[in-house]
Amino acid sequence: MHDIQRRYEKVLAQTTAIHQAHVLKFWSQLGQAEKIHLLEQLEALDFGRIDHLAKEHVLQEKDVLFVLPEKIEPAPCYPAEPRTDKQKRLYTRAWKVGEKALREGKVCAFTVAGGMGTRLGFDGPKGCFQISPVQQKTLFQLFAETIAHCKRRYNPQIRWFIMTSQGNHRATVDFFKRNAFFGLPEEHLVFFQQGMMPAFSPDGKLLLDQKHSLSLSPDGHGGSLRALRQSGALDEMKRLGIEHISYFQVDNPLVRLLDPHFIGLHLLSKSDMSSKSIPKSHDKEKVGVFVLGDATLTVIEYSDLPDELATRKNTEGSRMFDAGSIAIHIISRDFAERITDGDLQLPYHRAVKKVPFVDESGRRIEPEKPNGVKLEQFVFDAIPLATNPIVVETVRDEEFSPVKNESGPDSPDTCRRDLIQRAIRWLERADVYVGNDNTSGSLPPVEISPLRAIFPEDLTLQ
Repeated sequence: MHDIQRRYEKVLAQTTAIHQAHVLKFWSQLGQAEKIHLLEQLEALDFGRIDHLAKEHVLQEKDVLFVLPEKIEPAPCYPAEPRTDKQKRLYTRAWKVGEKALREGKVCAFTVAGGMGTRLGFDGPKGCFQISPVQQKTLFQLFAETIAHCKRRYNPQIRWFIMTSQGNHRATVDFFKRNAFFGLPEEHLVFFQQGMMPAFSPDGKLLLDQKHSLSLSPDGHGGSLRALRQSGALDEMKRLGIEHISYFQVDNPLVRLLDPHFIGLHLLSKSDMSSKSIPKSHDKEKVGVFVLGDATLTVIEYSDLPDELATRKNTEGSRMFDAGSIAIHIISRDFAERITDGDLQLPYHRAVKKVPFVDESGRRIEPEKPNGVKLEQFVFDAIPLATNPIVVETVRDEEFSPVKNESGPDSPDTCRRDLIQRAIRWLERADVYVGNDNTSGSLPPVEISPLRAIFPEDLTLQ
């Protein structure tokens, strides 16, 4: 009890100093376990940073509106297929350089997996969602089997770093344990949690979700870089000789997660951060767009790109701003260390949303309209800080079909369709024809295990 009282007095002084002591208003009504829970949340906060965020990004409403660069030009991209003999030679060399880096253990896989499957109608971590069309393998299993293939092919010591969140960490780790880590050595997987960010009222006050709990939410995928440092993952990478991080998000089972071509171009360009893109499916597709903004490579969110630019065409009729961002990156470990030295050097994005909260009387309110300010950081905002950042175009049908919604676009149905179609294309390249019911429009149930093939050429190799 004395320890709790001492901790309480310290936190009370800290919150009072930044005008946030209201979070302890219901202290006398809490049981001991609830007091400990609230203390742990508050002790995890950087109070100086919270005060700065409240003043600069909540009260002053910075980042409410995105300020466009004065000069916006299309971003240069390496095309998906080489267009000249010089590019063919470069791509051949890049593949060899990328494979060499994998064999030397200089590249790790990094999955951002903090989300739950709520939007899919699934009660559990999104990575535990069954997605493969025949064997119903989960997203995590498909990634695990791809990494197992790469271990066999390149280096048995390849590591996999998985960022969870406060809400799904235990369930994720338990899922891997129940599945014996899908045959991977347990010590080769590193799980760590994403940071959490408190929500604010419009007047800059921290919101309580319960009398004993702050209203917290993940700090955005940009926060993955901060979590890498704070968890010790960057130190572990350095100890293991890992120099480059293959970043991808958990909802895209088509991702080529350890891609020699991509890694090689990243290395040959001496890039701090490299990104993959796809041509947009239509002018208003909801993906960020790579551009040169005032001569600096950056991403403009689809909601911030003016219609005039989104629809602008080149002289031959093609879309001018067409390089869609798909959250696949190679990030040099040195760069991640540099931009997380001190606080993470990325801007905050401010969003006003409906946030349940405890009012002054202690009642929990479910608001009917937006009432709270959430702050997030986005990983693509690191690109303008990088030396020699590059964009590498890939083929949508080969590498991008996210699972985000229960139905409609980007749903399990569309993703399974794309997995089947890719499998059929790969088999046909190997002169294996499975047939297609063109009359009904249905696809035959076909699935290729990543343990067998991660590139289409693998099916022709014995």
